[in-house]
Amino acid sequence: MSSTGPPVLPISTVQSTESQPPISVSAFRAFLSRLNDSFRNGISQRRPWPELTDRSAFSKPESFSEATLRIRKNYSYFRVNYLMVIGFTLAFSLLSHPFSLLLLLGLLFSWVFMYLFRPADQPLVIFGRTFSDRETLGILIILSVFVIFLTSVGSLLISAIMVGFGLVCAHGAFRAPEDLFLDEQEPANTGFLSFLGGAASNAAAAAVPAVSATRI
Repeated sequence: MSSTGPPVLPISTVQSTESQPPISVSAFRAFLSRLNDSFRNGISQRRPWPELTDRSAFSKPESFSEATLRIRKNYSYFRVNYLMVIGFTLAFSLLSHPFSLLLLLGLLFSWVFMYLFRPADQPLVIFGRTFSDRETLGILIILSVFVIFLTSVGSLLISAIMVGFGLVCAHGAFRAPEDLFLDEQEPANTGFLSFLGGAASNAAAAAVPAVSATRI
């Protein structure tokens, strides 16, 4: 009789990643949460729109220096409203050009999912070729230059921003700021201007513990 040895159990060396969510998902959710909170905080600081469009407060400036002074004072008071006007102008221009909007959204999602929130231990693989972080960054920069400067996206963005900036300057020059309460002690970088930077830094800080815990 031939003796048979004990059965050998197969050993799998594949590491299971189902127990831990990807770092990119947690970091991206943290970024969206921080961005939403900062956006709401910035929007809450806007001035009432009837105060912005009060016809009785409009008058022709007597000189260029007076117009410049009015623009500075009105910007300090209606800062969030002015940025929303520029944002609305930009959004209207993009919605009226769907192809440029799709190109810009594709470029944005390429940066977000291929570089910013991609886990460091998962290299980018396209058509069987593995790309390093430096190569991925170079590809995204070249793609950004192509989309912005070699298509209609760049001219559309610049023209929309210039139109919005012109509307803001025209309103600030003809809107008399004598009835506005201006707080000279208010920092220039608060409010809606810096919510993107603050949200990005907070999201990055929130993502660090998740990355450290996953790697440990």
